[in-house]
Amino acid sequence: MKEIEALTRELYADIPLGTLYHYTTFSGLLGIVRSRALWASDIRYMNDSAELRHTADLINAEVRERIDSGQANTTLLSQFADWVSYRITNGHMLFGASFRSHGNLLSQWRGYSSPGKGVSLGFCPDYILQCARRQGFMIGKCIYEPARQRMLIRQVVDAVETLAADQASGERSAVERSALYREAFASMETDLLRIAAILKHPSFREEKEWRIVSPVVANTAEAPILFREGHAMLVPYIEFDIGLDDRPLAMDHLFLGPTANINISMNSLKMFLEQHGIIPKRGIDYCQIPFRLR
Repeated sequence: MKEIEALTRELYADIPLGTLYHYTTFSGLLGIVRSRALWASDIRYMNDSAELRHTADLINAEVRERIDSGQANTTLLSQFADWVSYRITNGHMLFGASFRSHGNLLSQWRGYSSPGKGVSLGFCPDYILQCARRQGFMIGKCIYEPARQRMLIRQVVDAVETLAADQASGERSAVERSALYREAFASMETDLLRIAAILKHPSFREEKEWRIVSPVVANTAEAPILFREGHAMLVPYIEFDIGLDDRPLAMDHLFLGPTANINISMNSLKMFLEQHGIIPKRGIDYCQIPFRLR
């Protein structure tokens, strides 16, 4: 669908200019360095399953507003809202990994690492872009502003109404129209998922997140899907390769997270990185956030 495809290209056209930070635990660091890969999780399982649900809520609100105005195709829009709600859980898969423009945020230390066991890994944006393009990933800047999100959702629903009207024009039965509507919705699923992947609840705006997202996976049987233990369920993920060649991983900067053992923790961190030939261009800094074990 040309309108939605164009919207997706526009949203993913921004290029990060500063260092991109990935927060993780020490266990995560060990795995990243040894495997030369990041875990890109199914976005339906990120942030307590709220990621795609936020977009579904925005679509439902827009649909209700149009139906209440009395000017809309009620059958079409109701069917679209129901389809979106179902596909959130049962549709195609999209995998993503998160980076932050800020490598030293207390909220991120609390959210992504255990006390005394956190690091944020800083990568040059050009390096991450090269890795992404080589694997067919896209990189997008997350959108938090409610007004912009509503505008984007209006564009999506406008496109749905136009496409579905074209698909179901002429003399057709209700059953035939319903089937054609579903075909129209399916034709935009890939782009709708990519849009949803970077629409985040405004309460997360402090993060200034950039997200890499995979090609959409429609056939899970043939995809290299792995699983890890989450807080309350198994989380599907795929590996995002961050090794461009046989050279050591190219890191730009690191922050060591809050810890009561600054000196010896910094010492062992440096030893581990040096053992793997990793020397961050801008060095390693302590976060300078007071540590308190709760």
